[in-house]
Amino acid sequence: MNQTIKTSVCQSKIVLRAIVLAQAVAILMTLAPGVLEDRWYRLGLTTLFVQWVNLLTLLLLCQYQKHFGQNSPRQLAAVAFLLLLSSTAAVSLIAFHLLTQQGWQTQAELSTFIFHNLLIASIVGVIGLQFYIMHHERQQRIAAQSRAELDALQARIRPHFLFNSLNTVAELTQQDPQAAEEALLNLAALFRAALKAGETSTLVDELRIMDSYLSLEHWRLGTRLQVSRHFPEQLPSILLPSLTLQPLIENAVRHGVEGFSQPSLIRIELMFSQKNLTLLIENPLPPHCKARFEGNGIAIDNIRQRLALLYDDRAKLTTGAIENQYRVKLVIPFDDTKA
Repeated sequence: MNQTIKTSVCQSKIVLRAIVLAQAVAILMTLAPGVLEDRWYRLGLTTLFVQWVNLLTLLLLCQYQKHFGQNSPRQLAAVAFLLLLSSTAAVSLIAFHLLTQQGWQTQAELSTFIFHNLLIASIVGVIGLQFYIMHHERQQRIAAQSRAELDALQARIRPHFLFNSLNTVAELTQQDPQAAEEALLNLAALFRAALKAGETSTLVDELRIMDSYLSLEHWRLGTRLQVSRHFPEQLPSILLPSLTLQPLIENAVRHGVEGFSQPSLIRIELMFSQKNLTLLIENPLPPHCKARFEGNGIAIDNIRQRLALLYDDRAKLTTGAIENQYRVKLVIPFDDTKA
């Protein structure tokens, strides 16, 4: 995602938008009451000053990104703000000396002139950063939804998982037709959830999808897959990004249960208070499996991004190994959620 931001800042359409915004600022400064000079003359000087600051800031920012383009969006925003202030101070210093040499009469000293320009640049910079944050969040949402849909179709319901499920159904057709029908319904439920991967879902629906997945895997793994559920009697009404719980359970099955030949227990506990809902998922940790869990960061990061878009920084997803258990802890704010 940082690479996308690095490229977009130096694109012609971004430069054009910045020029238009800078020109709007110049016009507003010209229309301010109490101006004694000819307004067209002042507009020309103000435009020249503002555009020099604008273009110099963009040039420095593009050069900065070419050499240090791996910064986070917040770091990039901070650098852009500092470059704006630096460019404003430099252009103010040059403009003051050039204008005074041309006979420009001013009652302000150099320090006051630079301070006023820095104050205006700070206000404009804060407004610009707000637009940048809004644009970045929108891009993040689009990227996260696209990634969620892609993951859902390519990773959540993987080809070999589909083939295993179909083979299981084929076997059940001869042994237990009713169980085969149930397995097909569970598989269909997973595919329906995959098609809605970029949307939101309720906690009840997410748990239902999770159970559908576990039911399919239970037919494949048999007694090797043991599940312990600890849920409250009444589930709260809460929103989650669609396909949030199923990938977490899938990780527990793939990286935990499949690594053992004997029965392995996945423990799922759901707790909630007046402020938060907490979900704990624990599975046994097979020997020499650290590398396997480290390779699972893409799915976890994707869930974190989608949670951040829905709940900002109030939702937390943490993972880690505790002794011989691997634990996933999901905390969702509950005080102002609406299903």
